[in-house]
Amino acid sequence: MRLRRRGLASINAEVRDGILPAADAVALVPRDQASGAGSVRNYRVVALIIACALFMEQMDATVLATALPTMARDFGVMVTAMSGALTSYLLALAIFIPASGWLADRFGSRTMFRLAILLFMSGSLLCGQAMSLPFMMGARFLQGLGGAMMIPIGRLVLLRSANKEDMVSAMSWLIMPALIGPILGPPVGGFIVTYLDWRWIFWLNLPIGTLGVVLVTKYIGDYRAERRSPFDGVGFVLSGVSLGCLLFGFETASRSGELVTGMVLTAVGLVAGWFYIRHARRVLNPIMDLSLMRISSFRLSVIAGSLTRITQGAQPFLLPLMLQLGFGMTAAESGTITVAGAMGSLAMKGLAPRLLRRFGFRRALVTNGLVASAGYAVCGLFRPDWPVAAIFATLLACGFFMSFQFTAYNTIAYDEIPKERMSSATSFYATFQQLMLSLGICTGAAALHGGMLISGASVPSLRDFTAAFLVVTAISASATIFNLRFAKDAGAELSGHRG
Repeated sequence: MRLRRRGLASINAEVRDGILPAADAVALVPRDQASGAGSVRNYRVVALIIACALFMEQMDATVLATALPTMARDFGVMVTAMSGALTSYLLALAIFIPASGWLADRFGSRTMFRLAILLFMSGSLLCGQAMSLPFMMGARFLQGLGGAMMIPIGRLVLLRSANKEDMVSAMSWLIMPALIGPILGPPVGGFIVTYLDWRWIFWLNLPIGTLGVVLVTKYIGDYRAERRSPFDGVGFVLSGVSLGCLLFGFETASRSGELVTGMVLTAVGLVAGWFYIRHARRVLNPIMDLSLMRISSFRLSVIAGSLTRITQGAQPFLLPLMLQLGFGMTAAESGTITVAGAMGSLAMKGLAPRLLRRFGFRRALVTNGLVASAGYAVCGLFRPDWPVAAIFATLLACGFFMSFQFTAYNTIAYDEIPKERMSSATSFYATFQQLMLSLGICTGAAALHGGMLISGASVPSLRDFTAAFLVVTAISASATIFNLRFAKDAGAELSGHRG
């Protein structure tokens, strides 16, 4: 099964300032085409195999958050210092995600996806052996190296395995198992920390990863570029410095008392980003192909999706704090309630193809985007006297509508992308996803701190949380401006919508 290939003339028309590679140098062929070994038999099987890797990563992240206090005690450090175990992972993502597309084209998608799982497993094994925080940070960096390749290369494999008319369904099959990780994470983490040793959090990844390697070897096709472009080493360094500093800056600025450090890191990241843009305009094969933004559906999905992801990144930061500081709930109680969002996301995935077929991408993105944003505004109105069932139902609905929005964005982004540029597009898109989710945390924290400064309080009040939720809601609602710019028939071949 193949995506329809656009003509080379359409690629040549997009060449500007020498940014795009020559059209005759971008053909892709499956390495095992002749023998059939490792060929894709069913896009659902491929999606579920890739979802195993996503499940492993999501499960690891959500369970780890539960165990940080226990790990800090064993390492003899303050709980706040354990943020290094999180940010070292983010740093690896920032540095290596842009290179994932080139690596897949150079060495083969199956080879690199399998290597990504092995690297993640190796990092997990080392994390389980850690006796100090610096060792843990190094092991988490290795995990992040694997994670940086798993997500974009996994999506690239799926995009090359499904026909256009199956792409919405394929994305839903990909996300559904991965959403189980955030649902199971809090209770599994609590059980492991309470009755076992926190090291089992990482050791559990080993059998899942082993199964993934076996299935990848058997079912995933090994696609690669027929003609290889040189690696953009300068761009790799500039993009790594830029994205790493931006991610660290956003994360640092969200912590109390470290705003100045966060602003300095963010400034360095912006300067490095400016140098990267200058560099990318002068080379033939930049590590992140900025000319992709000239493709209408991709550009609109990146911009509108980025605005929406800021809200999505802020919500998991603001909501647990509000429930614990404003309502007086324990961490376990708030975790039991906030899992509703993941459950709503899981419930939606089976409906996405039918809804998009009925309403089309443009109408669905505009209408659903406003509904999803309104749901997060309602979260800011939560009060201790609200029935728990009402809060749970609201979060369930928020997860449902926002998950549909991201399914639509993640699919329409590749509507006009030729098969030859899928590698660049997936790594570019994944980079912005991670960056905007981190920016969401910073935005939520900044809005919350702003409310505290105005009121002169040292602890955020429920009114401060309400203001913060309304700020991030306004950001996602502003994505409507760009959703309206999608063509009325955008993604018709993907969704089957015929107006």
